[in-house]
Amino acid sequence: MINAASNIFAPSTENIAAAAAVIREGGLIAFPTETVYGLGADATNDRAVASIFEAKDRPRFNPLIVHFASSSEAGNAAAFDARAHRLAGAFWPGALTLVLERRSASAISLLVSAGLETLAVRVPAHPVAQALLAAAKRPIAAPSANRAGEVSPTSADHVSASLAGSPEMILDGGPCPVGIESTVLDLTTPRAVILRPGGITRDEIEGVIGPTGPANAAPGGATEGVKSPGMLARHYAPDRPLRLDAGEVGRTEALLAFGPHAITGGAAEMNLSPSADLTEAAANLFAMLRALDRPDISAIAVMPIPETGLGVAINDRLRRATQSALAGPAAKG
Repeated sequence: MINAASNIFAPSTENIAAAAAVIREGGLIAFPTETVYGLGADATNDRAVASIFEAKDRPRFNPLIVHFASSSEAGNAAAFDARAHRLAGAFWPGALTLVLERRSASAISLLVSAGLETLAVRVPAHPVAQALLAAAKRPIAAPSANRAGEVSPTSADHVSASLAGSPEMILDGGPCPVGIESTVLDLTTPRAVILRPGGITRDEIEGVIGPTGPANAAPGGATEGVKSPGMLARHYAPDRPLRLDAGEVGRTEALLAFGPHAITGGAAEMNLSPSADLTEAAANLFAMLRALDRPDISAIAVMPIPETGLGVAINDRLRRATQSALAGPAAKG
């Protein structure tokens, strides 16, 4: 351990193994990448991913970048086209994040991609990040390790100052050599789009795959929903209409409940958290919305969620899903 008064640890083999165990058990670890320090959790664990949003006080469920040990592992979760293979060969491990279509059999939490059918994936180059991924044997979801709205951290001390004791361990790999976030490139459109500039330049990218399109431009000139961290995301909207703040449920409706309750009579029911735990509710939100979005259901009645803590993000997502449904299929992720 580097500092006995903090949770900052030297990246020894022993400490990396301990951090990997924390990841596998659903905890949070801060670790260095070549770009900035990340706040990491098991990307396949809904509750662990929800705890990232809670620790960062992140106001919305924006998509998170998933870090993999190799491009082949990333390819098991997201569908690579020829451009993706060329870019991965040129820049991975490195400071480039690719937004790709999510594979239907992907084990990555739906909360990671904020309900979208895409995943933002990267293979980091930092040796500590690589060692942690190898030891954890899990893909790691990791936004920057700071509270929402603050400057991204490029040292272990920055993480400690911003997040206090939120991560169980902070692995200190020294200053980040790049010091700005990864470039995020959307490959889900015919022409690649840089959603966020970063450690890999446009010229470098275009040298591999040719011209890239203007940011947020969709085919036909329509405005495309954001698919990367730090940007407003499109939201998953079920085909069934959502009815929020429900105090009763119709016989052909499904009830998306929260906390202990006495509402009965619906055609189906799922409870985000019987104990009214907002972290549990956040972890369950997208999976339960999808599970209730069935042809035999006329609508989904959603019980009130408190506008506190993660409840703010849950309600934001539900309201936006309602608006996306009203706008029609083109508004969906």
